[in-house]
Amino acid sequence: MNAVSLGLDRTVIELKMYSREKEAVFFSFLFPILMLALFSVIFGESMEAGGAEMSAAAYFLPGMISAGILLTSFQTMAMSVAAERDDGTLKRLRSTPMPPVSYFLGKVGLVVVTALAQQALLLAVATFAFGVDLPDTAARWLTFAWVFGLGAFAGTVLGTAYSSLASARSAGAVVVAPMLLLQFISGVYFAFTDIPGWLQQVASVFPLKWIAQGMRSVFFPDVMASIEMGGAWELGRTALVLGVWALGGLVLCVLTFRWFKRGTT
Repeated sequence: MNAVSLGLDRTVIELKMYSREKEAVFFSFLFPILMLALFSVIFGESMEAGGAEMSAAAYFLPGMISAGILLTSFQTMAMSVAAERDDGTLKRLRSTPMPPVSYFLGKVGLVVVTALAQQALLLAVATFAFGVDLPDTAARWLTFAWVFGLGAFAGTVLGTAYSSLASARSAGAVVVAPMLLLQFISGVYFAFTDIPGWLQQVASVFPLKWIAQGMRSVFFPDVMASIEMGGAWELGRTALVLGVWALGGLVLCVLTFRWFKRGTT
């Protein structure tokens, strides 16, 4: 219980540090919300997709939710852990009596709080500012919950593992650039069917495409399942792919995590 208590205390500290990082707050927390509002205004109140007519806000909402999940988990973890390793924070924490698990609990707490807050704001903006109708069945909300949970968990452990490849100086190129590229090819900003076939295959290797597809199954009418790459929502495959990434990311996190910069002890 002491480690858990310290983990909760660490979560509070992580949230305070995160709120003071203006760039991190903008590019990981606020960015999907602002993009949803921007696209909703630019593309207007009505657009047709897959034989169904919907508002631009309703069309882009699943993509923004999906991008937000990985931004608040993968990008936040990759950049913050890399920065803390570079500036010696991890080295100092490792020399304190605080159990290592408490540090990771603090990071998980940061992701959980920011991701849930972001999703709530996205849904609130879509509903109250742009009139999007939210799902009205328990089954759809259950799908939302497990896609969100698996996606956030995979992003958290993968971001922690990926931090070993980044540094505070190179984070923009090593972390942000690949995340931005994945958003463009995974059906976040464009209809996935409008993306060239070979890029669809590339995107299908990574979790963002499957998070986005899972979220489309929650918010889109069932008739639109026919325009997916597999002609269906493929929720079973979505769970399998995200589960594999989550498990693989956990293994990589355990194998690659370092408390110290290379060349130091």
